[in-house]
Amino acid sequence: MNTETKNHKILIYSTLICPYCNAAKRLLKSKQLEYQEIRVDKDPQQRKEMIEKSGRTSVPQIFIDDQHIGGFDDLNAINRSGELDKILNSHA
Repeated sequence: MNTETKNHKILIYSTLICPYCNAAKRLLKSKQLEYQEIRVDKDPQQRKEMIEKSGRTSVPQIFIDDQHIGGFDDLNAINRSGELDKILNSHA
């Protein structure tokens, strides 16, 4: 894990068979980031919580330090722009 990012809480709401969820997890792992995964296909209450927090019904939904990042496309876009590294290094 990167020392600059070890204090960040990364949360990903996902399902087992979601290719975008798997892509998001691969991206986070490629950056050596640890994350907590919540499988909403196993727990309807967690799906409800995800929708309330994000305003979205699709997975994945990704949060960094309670900041809603969005889905995989959003995560990938901020990674490519360099914004993800800025977020992770902002208050490590």
